[in-house]
Amino acid sequence: MEFCGAPLSLAVAPPTDLSVSPSSSSFSLFRILSSSLRNFSVRSATGIGSAVLFLSVEAALKLLSPPSQLTVAITGATGFIGRRLVQKLLTDNHNVHVLTRSRRKAQSVFPVEKFPDIVISEEEDWKNCIEGSNAVVNLAGLPISTRWSSEVVDMVNNIDSDNHPSVLISATAIGYYGTSETQVFDETSPSGTDYLSEVCREWETKALEVHKDVRLTLIRIGVVLGKDGGALAKMIPLFSMFAGGPLGSGKQWFSWIHLDDLVNLIYEALRNPSYKGIINATAPNPVRLSEMCDQLGRVMGRPSWLPVPDFMLRAVLGDGAAIVEDEKIGFLVPLNRRCRQNNLELVLLQVLEGQKVLPVRAKELGFKFKYPFVKDALREIISSEAASPLR
Repeated sequence: MEFCGAPLSLAVAPPTDLSVSPSSSSFSLFRILSSSLRNFSVRSATGIGSAVLFLSVEAALKLLSPPSQLTVAITGATGFIGRRLVQKLLTDNHNVHVLTRSRRKAQSVFPVEKFPDIVISEEEDWKNCIEGSNAVVNLAGLPISTRWSSEVVDMVNNIDSDNHPSVLISATAIGYYGTSETQVFDETSPSGTDYLSEVCREWETKALEVHKDVRLTLIRIGVVLGKDGGALAKMIPLFSMFAGGPLGSGKQWFSWIHLDDLVNLIYEALRNPSYKGIINATAPNPVRLSEMCDQLGRVMGRPSWLPVPDFMLRAVLGDGAAIVEDEKIGFLVPLNRRCRQNNLELVLLQVLEGQKVLPVRAKELGFKFKYPFVKDALREIISSEAASPLR
């Protein structure tokens, strides 16, 4: 092993608590290495070109042991984002509990022949699944007037502190900030004043009631771009018909994120205790909607100069366009009944006005975006579409 180009030796220090009996488990761990990365120092053996890394009892085993296996309970697992997250977790040999209100739908998305290790649970079994999980991820954009928010948070809070999940990741929306063509929003920005902002505040407020011993991460998601759904699933047909172009004025900001980056961000939040509080899930380089459409036209080999009129946008988006995390739009808009009555207007508000949202916290945490620029994200997605046509 080398350290800064020099040979490196490892030495494990005994337990620092000298009152502990030599026959205790601490001294046993000392003999075989241990599990916590604390109190280490590097001492260079000057003149002989080597270094010795001294680790505490708790350090070496963690250094050499494989990543721990997680059990993650997920709501919204059958949606556009959830399906990809499940695949990521299974690929890395983690356990997945799908919390669903429709076993039939979940089984159609995750057939037992292909996903034998997934546990699918309807509402009556949710508490048992949550109690047996390390983490809970909420990707379900259900109406806030339904029971989900209260149910899951209350279930976590009612579990014995020795058995409750250690982390709750609750997805919300950048609609929290309201819309603006001139302002720049980050995690410290205040909430907007429109109705969508109010709904997002209510959604987050319920999550904040989770027990203080549970690490809470609120991920405010922008417009998600991916090959199996989301915003592009509705935009691509317009461009294919040579009818694509800026929506509205084209000057509105489009705060987007590639599906892979979003899933990687959620995955990192599951494993990294530094990921807590509010994190914006948007790419570091938002664009005006006119640029987004121009880049999409270039990648598809289609013109993008013709503005899309509102009536055509309404026809393409359809009546269910504002449902979050389904197959339609791909940005999180938790709606209640009053909001549903005007759901299309809310989507138009989000798309036709927009906001410039930056992922300041994710960058501070050192998260690496695979697709920081929209042209690269679109090129990857469209090339994947060519190999596997949109369903």
